[in-house]
Amino acid sequence: MATSRPTVRSLAASLGLSRATVSNALRGFAGVNEKTRLLVQREAERVGYVTHPFAAQVMSQIRRSATDKQMGTLAVLELHEPKRPFGSAQFHSELLAGVKERAATLGFAADHCVFGPGSELSLRRLDQILQNRGVRGLVLLPSWSEPNFLELDWSRFTGVYLDYQIQRPALHKVCSDHGFTVFNALEQARARGYRRPGLAIAHRTNARLHGRWVGAYLAYLHEHPELTAIPPLVVDEADELKPVHFLPWFEREKPDIVLTHWLGALEQMKAAGAKVPRTHGFLCLNLQVAPAHFSGFLQQPRQLGARAAELVISQLTHGEMGPPSRPSTTMLPSEWRQGATVKDVSA
Repeated sequence: MATSRPTVRSLAASLGLSRATVSNALRGFAGVNEKTRLLVQREAERVGYVTHPFAAQVMSQIRRSATDKQMGTLAVLELHEPKRPFGSAQFHSELLAGVKERAATLGFAADHCVFGPGSELSLRRLDQILQNRGVRGLVLLPSWSEPNFLELDWSRFTGVYLDYQIQRPALHKVCSDHGFTVFNALEQARARGYRRPGLAIAHRTNARLHGRWVGAYLAYLHEHPELTAIPPLVVDEADELKPVHFLPWFEREKPDIVLTHWLGALEQMKAAGAKVPRTHGFLCLNLQVAPAHFSGFLQQPRQLGARAAELVISQLTHGEMGPPSRPSTTMLPSEWRQGATVKDVSA
């Protein structure tokens, strides 16, 4: 005779615990002490208990509608970095808003925690605070330097990082699809009649994106021989482009449209005689802090934050703690905005 499938009810009966305690322990929610949580999870593994995601979601919604209580709290962690590039603070603010908004719709609160040198919190102290509060789900905001979160006890947490590079530990990541952004930028340029597109970026920015901007640029030009291939300007000795780097390249290579993240390039182009958008185009790869008349791409930080919240809560719901065995990267497309710095394709 087939053995019946283990359930929360059968686990609770065998352990002498309430069904609510077993259910919360399996999901890693606050209010269950660590000893009980480990006891329940080990017993669930021993008997082969498997959560039914759809049933769990339905029951969760029923309980929430009946009690109108939050199911838990996420922590949004931000490393204190005073020397981050211009615009990072606003980008982080939008990411945080996206996490909070989506978490709220799924029954979770989200607390913002700033840690590191120059702040009031060390990572080790933050670890203790989060454990004491029963917080298990973490959303990690982008770090300008390579992040290291190994001081956290990851046996007690699950997390998602909102950028490309994280190896300490390796986590699931959510970020903009920067390669697609460059492909789309070149499509927009080609549709408007530009034939000498030039890419100008800082090396450190490109490196943080694992070379996606330069790689996508070169791949697109390889597939479109009707366009003139211009060597991209990748500044190695500075974190940000400057006139001393940009102007010689612009005058030597003569691009008719420039793809860049450096807002100051537009004024440098005009100073060199470019009539934007009549004779030349300017396309910004990150419009986060650009003036409203700039053409380019919005990286949708609120949507990125929302997606990170969904992934963390999904992991909590399935009782998944610690770094994943196979970290994944979820990339969301940026959004094109027509401005006054490129020709209007409908004109």
